[in-house]
Formats: sequence, C-alpha cells, structure tokens
Amino acid sequence: MQFFDFGRSPAYNAALSTQTNRTNPERQRMAGHSQFKNIMHRKGRQDAQKSKLFGKLAREITVAAKLGTPDPAMNPRLRAAVIAARQENMPKDNIERAIKKAIGGESENYDEIRYEGYGPGGVAVIVEALTDNRNRAASDIRSYFTKSGGNLGETGSVAFMFDRTGVVEYDAKVASVDAMLEAAIEAGADDVVSSESGHEVYASQETFRDVARALEAKFGEARKAALTWKPQNTVAVDDETGEKLLKLIDLLNEHDDVQNVYANFEVSDALVAKMGG
Repeated sequence: MQFFDFGRSPAYNAALSTQTNRTNPERQRMAGHSQFKNIMHRKGRQDAQKSKLFGKLAREITVAAKLGTPDPAMNPRLRAAVIAARQENMPKDNIERAIKKAIGGESENYDEIRYEGYGPGGVAVIVEALTDNRNRAASDIRSYFTKSGGNLGETGSVAFMFDRTGVVEYDAKVASVDAMLEAAIEAGADDVVSSESGHEVYASQETFRDVARALEAKFGEARKAALTWKPQNTVAVDDETGEKLLKLIDLLNEHDDVQNVYANFEVSDALVAKMGG
C-alpha cells in the first residue's frame, strides 16, 4: 500500500517497505501493519520555485507565530514550521523576519481552509490552504479539480477516509531500524515505517508532541515533525489516471495559497520515475 503526502520538499522519493523483526511480538505489532510505500511528491530546485516555496513557508511561520507565542520552543506549530523551513535551507533572516511580522502586527490576515474533493479515478484529495482571499482560493481550486476530471466537495466529504495523525521523520542514517523502533515504542508511538529514505514515526494527535520531544532528545532535531492526513486505505490507479492525478497535484501545489496536499492513491514505480524525471 502507498499513500501520498504531497508536501513542500524537492524531488520524488520512493520508500521501500519496512523490514520488521519477526521474533518480537511488540515489534511486529507496531511495524508490521505499515508495510507500504510512501511516495512524496516534491518540488524542483529552480529559483522561481524556491522563491514560491520560501513564500509559503514564511506564511506558515507568520500564521503560527501569530496564533501562539513567537517562541518556537513554546509553540509546537511554529517549531514544526521552522523545522520545515530549515530543511529547505530557508535563510535564517527570512525565518526571523516572518516571526517579527507576526509580533509587529504587520502581517496580512490569513484564513486556514481545508478543501476536500475527488480527483480522477475517484481518488480522495485534501488540500490545506492559507489565504487572504477565500473567494479567489475556492474558485481557483474548484477549477483545478474540474479541469482534471474531478470535483470539489463539501468539508468532510473525504476527510473521514483519512486519520489526522502526527508524523516525525528522520534520515535513515540517524539510527538503525531496530534502534528507531525501540525508541518509538518507548516514546509511546503508534507506528513506525523505516526504509532506505528514512524513518517515519506516527503518533496520535494527543501524544504526538510528547513522542516528538522524546525522539528529539535521543536523535536530535527531526527533518519533519507535523500533523498530517494519513489515508486509511488507498485506491490503485492505472498510469493514465495516475498521470492526471499527479498533474492535478502539481497545479494545486503551484497555487500560492496551497500549503499541503494529501491523496489516497497508488501508482506504478514506472510512472513515478517518468513524472519525476
């Protein structure tokens, strides 16, 4: 099984299934039911795209700082935004400027909106946006869905097919599969997926922050620590439909207001290689 979390990072990554230790029932319980490929659709490194990416990261940092304290150590959402910015090599000055905009009241007022709909092949899609113009964002996103052969639905129309959960990610070199699994169990995580591209530790919304802190104390700062929409099941699609879906995701991600896109479909490795090339 695969699920798609189309975030802000750069390139296609296809992760292989987790190898679990069959001799330990607790290990098997945690890792065994997550034998899936996680293909993350990531943006390229061109300057224009980088500028757009930095703009989106800055917007999330400002909103997070405005909604809570401007101290990342005391504001989990802001900390997650800063970590994401660092992972994309966003300059420190840009990060600090985005926080100061919130403190000084200079920032625009952004609405947080979740759009839900169906893409080609009946695939469920969730779009998270931060916008200063709700009508423009809704019109644009609806048109993207329509042009792709899908349709934008009402809030709640597909969210029930996903679980709102926390994910903490580390590079594969940070720890062995066994070491990460042991640490995750001890921290109270719900699930672990390890592959050649890294470790993903999942936890409920209630325990996520505690799990993230425990793992950081052991392994250092994660490459990602945020809430995500994880599909309960996936829909396998052929390459023709998959290509349409990936193009829809590209369109959505190019929109200035769109922060994250999630979908619940599977495609072939060949198509991933083709679209990523």
